[in-house]
This record gives sequence, C-alpha cells and structure tokens, in this order.
Amino acid sequence: MRATSGSRRVVGHRSCTAGWVACMRRTSVLPVLAAALTVALLAPAPALAGGRDDAPAGQGRHQVTVPTLVGRATLSADFLAPGPPSGALATAANGRQGPFAGQVVPGFSGMVDAGDGTFWALPDNGFGSKANSADFLLRIYHVTPRWQTAGGGEGAIAVGDFLSLSDPDHRIDFPIVNDATPDRLLTGADFDVESIVRAKDGSFWIGEEFGPFLLHVDRTGRLLAAPVPFPDGKSPQNPYLQPGETPRVRASRGFEAMAGSRDGRFLYPITEGAFVDDPVQRRRTIYEYDTTAGAYTGRTWAYQTHQDANVVGDAFMTGRHELLLIERDDFQGAASVMKRVYRVDLDTTGTDGFVEKTLVMDALKIANPDHLGAGDGYGTDDPFSLPVQSFETVVQLRDGRLLIANDNNYPGNAARVAGTPDDTEMDLVDLRQVRAPRAGDVTVIGHRGASGYRPEHTLASYETAILQCADYIEPDLVSTKDGVLVARHENEISGTTDVADHPEFAARKATKVVDGHSVTGWFTEDFTLAELKTLRAKERLPAVRPANTAFDGLYEIPTFDEVLDLARHSTTCDGQPVGVYPETKHPTYFDSVGLSLEEPLLAQLRANGLDDRRSPVIIQSFETGNLRQLDRLTRVRLVQLVDCSGAPYDLVAAGDPRTYRDLVTRAGLAQVAGYADGVGLCKDLMIPRNADATLSTPTPVIRDAHRVGLEVHGWTFRRENQFLPADFRSSTDPNAVGDLAGEIRVFVRAGMDGLFSDNPDVAAATVG
Repeated sequence: MRATSGSRRVVGHRSCTAGWVACMRRTSVLPVLAAALTVALLAPAPALAGGRDDAPAGQGRHQVTVPTLVGRATLSADFLAPGPPSGALATAANGRQGPFAGQVVPGFSGMVDAGDGTFWALPDNGFGSKANSADFLLRIYHVTPRWQTAGGGEGAIAVGDFLSLSDPDHRIDFPIVNDATPDRLLTGADFDVESIVRAKDGSFWIGEEFGPFLLHVDRTGRLLAAPVPFPDGKSPQNPYLQPGETPRVRASRGFEAMAGSRDGRFLYPITEGAFVDDPVQRRRTIYEYDTTAGAYTGRTWAYQTHQDANVVGDAFMTGRHELLLIERDDFQGAASVMKRVYRVDLDTTGTDGFVEKTLVMDALKIANPDHLGAGDGYGTDDPFSLPVQSFETVVQLRDGRLLIANDNNYPGNAARVAGTPDDTEMDLVDLRQVRAPRAGDVTVIGHRGASGYRPEHTLASYETAILQCADYIEPDLVSTKDGVLVARHENEISGTTDVADHPEFAARKATKVVDGHSVTGWFTEDFTLAELKTLRAKERLPAVRPANTAFDGLYEIPTFDEVLDLARHSTTCDGQPVGVYPETKHPTYFDSVGLSLEEPLLAQLRANGLDDRRSPVIIQSFETGNLRQLDRLTRVRLVQLVDCSGAPYDLVAAGDPRTYRDLVTRAGLAQVAGYADGVGLCKDLMIPRNADATLSTPTPVIRDAHRVGLEVHGWTFRRENQFLPADFRSSTDPNAVGDLAGEIRVFVRAGMDGLFSDNPDVAAATVG
C-alpha cells in the first residue's frame, strides 16, 4: 500500500485519451458512450507515481460493452384496437379523457419473440386498478416492428391479430365482469396481467398481480386451468382474501416479472416489491414453479434493489441458471434515476444472501450514433435513453441483441413530451464489444454527485454524475440516531430536505454547537433512519440553480450502503469500476455524541467488498485525528482535506495551534504523507486570486505535495460565475454559466491530479 518513500499512495484516474467515438465523453457535454458499461476484462488499477499514468500505450486496455441503439419502432399512444369502448372510468390526463371509441393499447408489460421478426405483446390490466378497468379486455397482440435503422425504415409498430383471454370453461371460481356471457372474456377488473412466457406447445403462462396468480392459457387465449395461487401471501385485490386477513403482498407488487427456462419446464416469477412484513425492504424474491409437476418447487432466491421503492420490471432467462432482470424506479423523464438491466446468476449468492447481479445496460444512456428517433422528445438524441416510468420489457433475441419496451400507462405518462401521452415504443439494442481507450491522468470526482444538475447527495445526483463520466462519486457522511451513515452535506438538514414541512418533527428543531459554531435547525442524529426516509431532498442553492428545484420533493436521503451499492454495480465511461470518495463530516462532534463515524464506515466498506488497498475508495476528512485512526484500521486510501482558512477542528479541540496553512508547508505535507495518500486542497491554496479576483500565479504547494508522494485533488469547480475567477466569468450575473473548462485547464497545467466538480460533464470533457 505504501510507496517506497514511506508515504501512502492514491491510485490515479482512468480516463479517455483515444480517438474512437466513445472518447467524445471527454470533448462533449453529451457523451456518446453509455456510462453504465459491462466490463469484460477488468485491468487491475496500477499504483501510480505522482498521480500519473506512465504505463505504455495500450497496456491494461480491455473490452467493454457499449449498448447501442440499432432499431426503433413506435405505436401512437392514441391507437385504438377493435372492440367496445374502453376507459370510461380512466383518470383523465395529458389532454385525454375516456371513454375511448375502441380498445386502448396502454403499452406492453411483457413480450414473447415469435421467432420470425414478430412478437406476442401483452398489455396490462388497462387503466391501473380494478375499479377503472372493467371495460378493458385482456389480450395478447401479435405485433410487427417495422424498424427505423441506420438504413432507414418506417419506425412503426404494426398491430395485427390478437388473442382474447377468456374462461369459457369456468376454470375461475370467483365472480368476473363477464360472468354471464358465453365467452367469459377477461377484463382488467378480473386480473392484472404483467408478464408472459410461451410454452413449447404454443400455450402461454402469464404472471399476474391481483392474486398474485399464474395463469395458463392455450394458443387461443383460453384459460386451461384454475389460476395458480401464490403460496406466500395475497394482495389487497386477491378475491380469496378473508375479512380481517392482512395482505402480505402490496397492491400492484405481484408478478410484474417472470422468466421461463429454455426447456419450458420451469417458470421464475419475481415479486415486484417487498413483502409488507419483510424487515429488509430492498429484498425481492425469485420463485421457481415446475410446470410439469404443477407446483412451486420451494426454491427461492433473494434479489436486492438499490432502494426500497425500486421495483423489478421484467425478467428473461438467458441460460440454465442465468436471467436478465429490469430494475427501475417510478420516475419519468429527467427525474428518472434507475432504468437498468442486470444479469443475475442464480448459482452465485453473495455473503449478504442476495444473488449476484452484473450491469448489462443502463437504459438512461444508450449510444445512438445514427440518431434514431431524434426529435421525438426527451432522451431521443445521442445518447438515447428510455426514461419512461414503466420500463417493463426485456427480451434477448436469438442474435444476442436486446429488445426493450414500455408500458405507457395511457394516458398518464408523458416522459418524452410534457403534456402528451407517451407512445408505446420498442427499441432494439446491440451490446457492442469495443476496446476501451487507454487510461489518462486527471481524476474527476462528482462533488456530492452531479450537484450542478440534481439536488445533492441523492441517488439521482450520483447516477447523473456516473452518466456524465465521473470517476468517483462523493458522499458526505453523517450519522442517524440509530447509527446508520447517510449522505448529507451537513448533519443540519433544513437546507437540503423538506423537514421543516413535516409538523410531526417540529419539536425536533434545536440549536447545537457543532465544531465551535452555533447552528439551529434539524439534525440527523435526532432522527432514526426510518424517520429520515420519510423526508425528501431539495435543492440547497435554489437561487443559484433554480432548474434543480424541479426535482424537489422526489428523492430519498440515501444511506452510505445504498451509495456503495450503486457504485459497485456501475462502471465509468471508460469501463472501470465507479469509485466512492466518502467524507466523514464533523468526526469530533459525532464522537462527542456517541456516534463515531469511522467504525460503521469501515463496516459498510467490508460488507460491500470494498475494503482492500485496490478498492476504488478514497476516504477524506477535514480533521487529522480520524485519518490517523483510519490509517491504523484500513488499507483503503486516505486524503487530508485542507481549507483555505481556519484549522482542523480536532486540533482546535485539543488546543493544538496548527492551522490548515501549517498542513501545506513542506514540513506539514511531510507529516500528512505519513498517514494519508493525498491532499484535497481548496483552490486558492494552489492558485490564489489577485485583488481583482483574477487568478494569480501558482504556489509551490502542488510541487511540494508531489515531492513527498501525495496526490493533489482540488475543490470545488463549479460553472456559475460567482464561483469562478474573474478571468473566466461570462458576465456580471453571478448565477450565469461561465468558462469552467478554462479554469480547470489552468489548474491542470499547474499539476493538479484530480478535481471535485459540481459539473462532472464539463470536467470530464475538459481533462480528456
């Protein structure tokens, strides 16, 4: 871990310097490469001298998978299939009000490849509930995508014949809407059908949510047997729910996803959400059903979502024990955070008891070099994204490409164009193998995520930073009352959450002395994690970044574990693991209230397999004592933060007269090198400003730090004029965007090895 000089070392940055189109991530604010890449051959991170990558060109390069859009087809949201009017009780939205003059096709919740370029497509129960979907007929449509490709094409979905789901043989023993009719056509008030698998004999198995049930219908849609009940609970809509019986499955959280084995014998339905009584609300359960025996086998597997509210949208079996699985949130458009496809190996379970998952595709960033669908609304340029609320279909075609599609919840969703119902779309994605470019020199750290674009310290902010090609994401860590580390800039949270709007917490407002300063507000250490999870984040600088206020009230406060989980299941734009750069906030204060930060921090790193010297983790602190303690407890890399004024509070509390300025003298840096791998410097310590606020000449601090083996990371680089030197301001408007790239270039020329930025896209494009 230690360099030959005796000082600790920070592993340097992996960036893009080659000329291939993917390297546009370093020269364009809208990078081409998908930020979530599947790494085929991960090269070990080298220990670097002075933060520089001196490896020969090509050394350590590897193959990565770049999801690339190669085909797209859409069906108008307002398309009506033949049949009686539908939607009489549907909630009006986006300028549409039922009843509609035929049968609405509200997107596709599941699909089956017919093998001839056509597909069997399953809409769900219609309009979202039993109460409003009695006039919606359950069908399986035969559809043909007429792909728009690089060579042209219509880009439309042709809807052909359909199979009507029915129960003429009275397999169902509870009342249904069309009980008294001969055909007994099934409706959205009877079942909420969501997932579909085709058997070898041409019949279909359907996963459903009201029971949840498994339905087996023949090739005409006729029910072959009574609905198969779920052995582990009922939903509130279950027709067999007894008076006083507590539903264990939440409403609309049944079998949204179901995969089928290739030989047709086994089905793998997956609970969309957690069981009501499960203490681990991020757990989703994969079941196995034997179609030959007509029974569940008793085998189950646990899958962990990134946050409690995330759902499993679809699944597709790709091997004997391997499946693709969609994990998504319920946001749409720019608010979307999680629209991912993971590969799950049922034969591999981690020490935490959950199946291992590997990122295959982040649907929020798909390369679109041919600009397919460009101009169709948000997310249709390059890169392309599928930012719909209900990303609910993934099918691997025989040639290995992925088909993805949406349920548009007609008429409610408007992810592409505000005020206009989303079309149903089918997107064809090629998982292209490309050679990753050689690593570069300068580390980009997403400061509190991409806080220039999303409320800071939210998974939305961290995900945006990853999409914008940050190498590390930076959570500031504070503790809850019950000792859980969460990501907040400060333990006082009135400026970053809606806590003041919660009357149940009004009495928690307090005045405390933190690091010698009197602070009034609400403090994380006075809340349990469960209580903090009821709050929602808001923009800390609304006057500076008014666009970010559009996301106020949407996102949870993430735990450190959730941040680590996101990072370790993501990759950078050049195919490396996403790093995490946590800061311990006010460690002396938290020690004083019995909530030490260091032990739970290290415990979470161990739990996530990120606690060795080659882990992409750097721990930082403005205090010195806890870094010295951590140096004895971990081989993870450490960085001493240094402010432009004042002193580390642990030194102040101990009566030590040393200041931050003392830490960056030659003698001070030599001492820092004994317990840390690098320094995180306030910008003015590296290049001070003149009286007119222009940049002066660099100080010796970068050179002196390098001489004792320390890397230098600078903070904080932001694009608004008020944060920039006068040389790089665009106007007198303090909130207007200035020349951040110009400022960064000056500091990089001065020898800075990495930078914290609220705008990782600008930073990444500049340092490449």
